[in-house]
Amino acid sequence: MRLMFVISSLSTGGAERVASILVNAWAAAGYEVTLITIASAKSDFYAIDSGVKRIALDLAIVSQNWVESLQHNFKRLECLREAFRSCQPDVVVSFLDKTNILVLLASFGLKIPIVVSERIDPREYPLEALISCLRRVTYPFARALVVQTEGVGRWARQIIRGDYVHVIPNSVSPVHRRNGQRDAGKEDHTLIAIGRMQPQKGFDLLLRAFALCSGKHPDWNLRIIGEGPERQRLNVLARELGIGQRLTLDGIVKFPQEALQAADLFVLSSRFEGFPNALLEAMACGLAVISFDCPSGPREIIRNGIDGILVPPGDVEALANEIDRLMENASERDRLGANALEVTERFSVARIIAMWDEVLFKATGRERRPRQSAT
Repeated sequence: MRLMFVISSLSTGGAERVASILVNAWAAAGYEVTLITIASAKSDFYAIDSGVKRIALDLAIVSQNWVESLQHNFKRLECLREAFRSCQPDVVVSFLDKTNILVLLASFGLKIPIVVSERIDPREYPLEALISCLRRVTYPFARALVVQTEGVGRWARQIIRGDYVHVIPNSVSPVHRRNGQRDAGKEDHTLIAIGRMQPQKGFDLLLRAFALCSGKHPDWNLRIIGEGPERQRLNVLARELGIGQRLTLDGIVKFPQEALQAADLFVLSSRFEGFPNALLEAMACGLAVISFDCPSGPREIIRNGIDGILVPPGDVEALANEIDRLMENASERDRLGANALEVTERFSVARIIAMWDEVLFKATGRERRPRQSAT
């Protein structure tokens, strides 16, 4: 199968990481894979298999006005259409709303099956009126719309015919984990969170929750890994809350498993999500996790009270209470962490790739053949 994958960039981010996993797995399975990014390859953060043909359009240009925006988008459409014609893919997979729209417009009349995917909860992530309108107009021309949760699936079925909507979660790989329980007797303990420092991730809520319970636990510190526009605001807020000396704001880490394995508790404080990779990775490291039961994602991953804890979305006091409870109870952290390891089976790469393959073969109308290899 000749497969083309289009995404805005391969810079840091959950969608970009999933894209790299998918194209690498398809290349390993013997598919002829072409990866196109709107941005330059200079922004690549994730490694791509040498068997993947890489095309970087270098057209991620910031427009100063609506005239420039039209010009830049016409150029993107022109380049995408030329790539479709020259590569003649059997199917095109596209990630993220604006790129999906461009791909559907560029492919008009070429009779190439297009599979588009939303990678965040569109019910919580507002778009400009024009983009939102274009999404509703263009998505019905897709052969499939892939979303990550059943909740978003209900939204998708209002836009595109129901049998074209497919729910496919993200995958997670097993992590080499140190033997034995985490050291409950060590002097210092770490509460960790990972994500882009922006309002969506709710790190301001996490700081407030930590401030409420940290006084009882002077041996605990908070570490947030990521980067983004909220960094300075978070530093100021931490000082105002009196926890500035107990907060570490790290930059982007390409392989966060080492930091997760060294931590004692993970918290996802997001106001909304798609299907949070950081939560999956923390659980794959055998780490006890607490998450806001925010729209889309955590509830599909955490089995509340079995392999993690869900608290009402945005409820800082409830979050603080659960953090406090698990800080005090090392055996409960170990129990939750041991059960959390099952995510590597429930969301294995092989299982998730098989779900994607079903969509691709249905979109192309081809008979599915056995995979050459599994990841």
